[in-house]
Amino acid sequence: MSYLTLRHLHITAALLSVGLFMLRGGLALAGHNWRQVPTLRWLPHVNDTVLLSAAISLAWLSGQYPFQQHWLTAKVIALLAYIATGKLALQPELNTNRRACWLLAALACVAYILAVARTRSPWLGLA
Repeated sequence: MSYLTLRHLHITAALLSVGLFMLRGGLALAGHNWRQVPTLRWLPHVNDTVLLSAAISLAWLSGQYPFQQHWLTAKVIALLAYIATGKLALQPELNTNRRACWLLAALACVAYILAVARTRSPWLGLA
């Protein structure tokens, strides 16, 4: 698979991942139990596996690796923060205010990841 094809696959999977997260978060905020929709339980895991596989393949093909490239290290750290905050946001026992705060925190992580990907700078080109 070519680098360009992998890059498009990665971008598409990333957009789908964020879209699915926002859908599940929005349904949870609205009081709907998205866990009763089978597709919303398994599709994010399949998509995130594709996303991670494409990311690893891109790193391998380009010779750019986390802890070697500062911007990739920043993306990995922000990804871990996104996973943690997203997991907290989707916990069923949360009240609406706490859920909304965790959802915003997770989406802030996504915004940072996108900005780092565009600028290839952990400081977003500001330093």
